[in-house]
Amino acid sequence: MEKPSIFEFHGFASSPSHLEGIQAEEGTGNECKAGETRERAETDAVLEGMSAVERLRWAFERFGDQVVVSSSFGIQAAVLLHLATRLRPEIPVILVDTGYLFPETYRYADLLTERLGLRLHVAQAPLSPAWFEARHGRLWEDGLEGLNRYNELRKIEPMRRALEELRARCWLAGPRRTQAKARAELPVLQWQGGLAKVHPIVDWSDTQVEAYLDQWSIPRHPLAAQGYVSVGDVPTSRPWEEGMLPEETRFFGWKRECGLHQHHPHPSPREAS
Repeated sequence: MEKPSIFEFHGFASSPSHLEGIQAEEGTGNECKAGETRERAETDAVLEGMSAVERLRWAFERFGDQVVVSSSFGIQAAVLLHLATRLRPEIPVILVDTGYLFPETYRYADLLTERLGLRLHVAQAPLSPAWFEARHGRLWEDGLEGLNRYNELRKIEPMRRALEELRARCWLAGPRRTQAKARAELPVLQWQGGLAKVHPIVDWSDTQVEAYLDQWSIPRHPLAAQGYVSVGDVPTSRPWEEGMLPEETRFFGWKRECGLHQHHPHPSPREAS
């Protein structure tokens, strides 16, 4: 069975609505799907041997002006933003603002937006944090199930709407294999229905990231100096301490992913019903 996208897994539409026609054109026959799967695997193998810049150029040539890049404006997020905007200054940059980001992250987003001339697209849930908590409570305090529900409502659904509004066919994102065990096998290219998700720096090490920031004199996130190796929302992020794995600094150590960068191997609830 084909792996569901993040949107299918979390109970939303199988993909943003503007991609439905593209998926229909791809055909439904087994032979067509088998050929498509082979072609996509071959493309990923080619991309694996490319540099980050070459992967970006491939995405821009393949998908034209329907390419977007997402950013958390986290500790090492500036690298992909700089790489992408050097090649395409006008690329839309999606920031999912949960309403619970650190003040330092908002200021860092302002700094990089001005410094790099970013075309920022802020995606937010319809409810303010106060209204959200009045209706749902502090979901991140309700165990793993509550945390997953929080991520669905404050992160995944806003991202789905942003991709739809921007009519994206290719989503550039910055996860790297060395960041967590859950990312160790992450490919350069993932397909989520008709949406191509490309990870240009997936094989970069921390050393490469830091060297790139130094080379281009790119400012660091302010919280890096306070021991943070990964930054998301205030309630679910904490500084690294000796003996911890980097992924344990997020989500109370229960998990590493918020859901945006997962490609689930099991069917969505809708498929299983």
